[in-house]
Amino acid sequence: MLEAAVFDMDGLMIDSQPYWQTAQLEVLPTLGVAMTRQDTIETTGSRIDEIVQACYERSPWESVTQKEVCDRIVNRVIQLVQQHKPAMPGLRHAIDVCQQQGLKLALASSSPLSLISATIDALQLQGVFSAKMSAADLRYAKPHPEVYLNACDALGVRPTNAIAFEDSLIGLLAAKAAQMKTIVVPEPSAAKDPRFVIADRQLASLEELTQPMLTSI
Repeated sequence: MLEAAVFDMDGLMIDSQPYWQTAQLEVLPTLGVAMTRQDTIETTGSRIDEIVQACYERSPWESVTQKEVCDRIVNRVIQLVQQHKPAMPGLRHAIDVCQQQGLKLALASSSPLSLISATIDALQLQGVFSAKMSAADLRYAKPHPEVYLNACDALGVRPTNAIAFEDSLIGLLAAKAAQMKTIVVPEPSAAKDPRFVIADRQLASLEELTQPMLTSI
């Protein structure tokens, strides 16, 4: 029986992936890193420090630390989120459905808490999530299940009694590794990826979520 729902953030709650791409394309080339938008698409769901480290290993720079580069990128994403407030279609509907089902709600993201807090404020979701967990400072990022396990612990529920909402394969793998139920809402260009078959349900939008769907999982 489901007791809780845990939401991913980037790409699931907010359409922030284009902002992550823009921020990387603004910051990294100034350090001599050759990068295309396709490069940024291929790292969707990865933690920003892992992306920056991979760029550094491929094309080292000396002017700033990797942490400073991460901070520049995150701060730029925060600016764009605060400016555009890009809630994904059906987000509030999905939250309402989960609340009507009596589920405890948490957020589990690879993004730092600064961006999580900025997003909550921008979307006016204060008080909705009982726990807000970041994988930014954990030893392992998604697809490791730690951030999802931490979210379930914070809610006081077993992972097997919780459902995760994800948009990326990396996040889906993390939730599955935590032994959670899963609903994936991939971006349209990735919707036909056969690997999403491991999800309990795949939706085109959060608008498709219903209470009967939750009770049947």
